[in-house]
Amino acid sequence: MKVSYDRLWKLSIDKKMKKTDLITKAQVSSNVVAKMGKEEPLSMESIGKICALFHCSVDDILEIIPEEKGAEAVAER
Repeated sequence: MKVSYDRLWKLSIDKKMKKTDLITKAQVSSNVVAKMGKEEPLSMESIGKICALFHCSVDDILEIIPEEKGAEAVAER
């Protein structure tokens, strides 16, 4: 499963916040930001901290990208 954090990056840019600011203010590790850069899923705790920082909901910061194989398997059912 891929997760797009493009919405978060846009929100960060709008708030003039760098990735290092995100780490400090949301109190997440640099590994969390690295995972976001690789479009990997995060823990709900990390997502919650980021949402609390920006006073937003989950769908304001991320989008789940369905995999091709999963879509084909669902279509076959």
